[in-house]
Amino acid sequence: MIPNLLSIAGFDPSGGAGVAADLKTFAALECNGMAAITALTAQNTQGIKGLHVPPADFAAAQIDAIFEDAQIAAVKIGMLACGAIVEEVAARLSYYTPPFIVLDPVLASTSGEALATSDTAAAIIRHLFPLATLITPNIPEAARLSGHVIAPDAEGMRRAASLLHGRGAKAVLITGGHAEGATSDDLLFDGESCRVFSTPRVATCNTHGTGCTLSSAIAAFLARGLPLAEAASAAKTYLNGALAASGALGAGHGPGPVNHFHSYWKH
Repeated sequence: MIPNLLSIAGFDPSGGAGVAADLKTFAALECNGMAAITALTAQNTQGIKGLHVPPADFAAAQIDAIFEDAQIAAVKIGMLACGAIVEEVAARLSYYTPPFIVLDPVLASTSGEALATSDTAAAIIRHLFPLATLITPNIPEAARLSGHVIAPDAEGMRRAASLLHGRGAKAVLITGGHAEGATSDDLLFDGESCRVFSTPRVATCNTHGTGCTLSSAIAAFLARGLPLAEAASAAKTYLNGALAASGALGAGHGPGPVNHFHSYWKH
C-alpha cells in the first residue's frame, strides 16, 4: 500500500512552503498526502502580506476527519500559529498515536516575519516535544526553543541539540542552512550519539520552504520504512537535488521555492 501522510501546517498560496510544499514532497517521494490547515497566509516570494488563524477547534476537526477515515503512516507538523492550536494538535495526536511524527517548529518565515504568537514556543516544548519522533529546528529556531544563543557552527549545533533533548525532545535534527561554509551540514542527535549529514552548499537564493521540504521528506522516508538516520540522510539528498534544480522555476521575484519534482521534470 502507498503510505498516507498527513501535513498539519499553514497554507502558502505561492506554493513554496507549508502544506503546499509538504504535499509536493510527499507526492515526489511516492506517498499520498493529506493536510490539516492551521493558518492561512497571504504571501509570495517577497514576503508575508497577511495572516489568518482559524479557531483551534477547527484545526482539531480537520485532524479528526482524516484519522477517522484513513490509516496515517506518518505526520509532519509545521506552522502552528498559537498555543491554543498547539494544544489541540497535541491532544488529537495523543489520541490517535500515529507511528511517526516529524515536528518542524516554524516560528518565523524565511524572510523573518513572525508566524507564531509569544506563547507558541513554550506550548510546543510542553505538548509536542514528548510526542515527536524527531524535531527539525534551524539554528534560530533552536536558539528560541532552547533559550540560549546558538553559534552557527558545528559546536553550536551540538550544544543546541543537547539542550533541546534535555527539554524533552526524543531526537533532534539541527539544520545548518543558516551556517556558512562550502558544505551544508545537518546534525542529528538521538540522546546518545551525533551524526552529521553533509552536502555541497548550493549557490541559490531559492530557499523558500526548505525546512518544510526537509521535514516532510523525512516523514515520507520514515513511512516507507527507513530507520531515522537513513531517512534524514535520504531527505537531505532529496532536498539538495531540489535546491540545485530550483533555477528552472520562475515562481516570483524574490527567494523562490525548491523544485520538488526535479527527478521527474526533465527539460
